[in-house]
Amino acid sequence: MNMADRHDPDGEIGDLRVPGSAILDCPILVVDDTAWNRSLIGALLNEAGFREVSFAGSGLEALAMIEATVPDLLILDIMMPGIDGFEVCRRLRARPETADLPILVQTALSSGEDRSRAFAAGTTDLVTKPLDRMELLARVRIHLEAQVLIRRLQAYRARVEAELSIARSMQEHLLPTPEQYARVAKGAGCRLRAHSVISPHLGGDLWGLLPLGGHRFGIYLLNVAGSGVSAAMNAVRLHALLQELGPVHGEDAAALLTVLNDRAADLLEAGEMATMTYGVLDGETGRFIHASADGAPPMILHSDGGAAFGAATGMPIGIAFGTRYRCDVMELPRGGVLALYSVAVLKALDTGGTGIGLCWMIARAVSEGEGFDAVVRSLGLALGRTGGEDHTLLWIEREAA
Repeated sequence: MNMADRHDPDGEIGDLRVPGSAILDCPILVVDDTAWNRSLIGALLNEAGFREVSFAGSGLEALAMIEATVPDLLILDIMMPGIDGFEVCRRLRARPETADLPILVQTALSSGEDRSRAFAAGTTDLVTKPLDRMELLARVRIHLEAQVLIRRLQAYRARVEAELSIARSMQEHLLPTPEQYARVAKGAGCRLRAHSVISPHLGGDLWGLLPLGGHRFGIYLLNVAGSGVSAAMNAVRLHALLQELGPVHGEDAAALLTVLNDRAADLLEAGEMATMTYGVLDGETGRFIHASADGAPPMILHSDGGAAFGAATGMPIGIAFGTRYRCDVMELPRGGVLALYSVAVLKALDTGGTGIGLCWMIARAVSEGEGFDAVVRSLGLALGRTGGEDHTLLWIEREAA
């Protein structure tokens, strides 16, 4: 496949070939101390249809003109009195705004040493004197087409980054605020701390709460497979479904996942899926009744250093209509910690992938009195090496008395 035939993944850029007409309005600056040379080059460019051609008779004049307006292409004579072409190149390359400006040098220099000196000064390309019309126009077209394509790609990238920023902001606004989750947890006699990071490139991590009244609340941790806008949009869709289904099925973790899966099987495209853990915590009795759709297993840490893992046996959400889930019961003692975490946390902090290493690390953090903060620091170090993958850690401590 030729580069010119490639398309971006989302079809936003389109054909990468630049139409010839697209370069005819690109500004070109011709710099030559000889008026006849300037006229010749200008005539050749005008004849070829280029409409934005300006001229400078010296290196100093050229630098002043570029200071005011940067052209898309500089056609530069290398041998000029005063500030010659070599010095013009060096000064332009030293400025960030002209560091990538295409500079097409016209020169009668023929030795390899002179040509190397020109490229070392910052020349983009050379055209020999006496000028050949076809060679000059071919090189002008090549460099202007590259400039137009670069501008298109830069504009596309800026638009994508702006859209990603908006999508990331929307996703972050779906997360419970510290005030919200502190209030819900306090009503159940618990303290909840949360660490959630959304990748700059977007992902599918979300968590949320379902207030159930009394000393109970539902809590879920959701991770949609994949990354980018599609993963984020699917996370938003599943979040909306959870808010719809929660008031009806929130008391029964297995029933909630079962209904959510059936709805998601129709909603998600083939091959799309999500892992999830949902549980109901009763702060009065200490019971945590949860169901898992292939989510990372919940972990309970006792104040005496003991630990227990919950089940993570169900199929991911959205794979098969009719999948049924089952509940698992865990006991959270007073002073103990319930840790819910995304698979990215498990991968980052537990090289074996069994959870044992993560359990040991969290248990040590708890015993040393640092707990949540120590684990978050370790996460920052580990995930900083893997490109900032989406990850979530929820830390629920039941009051000692």
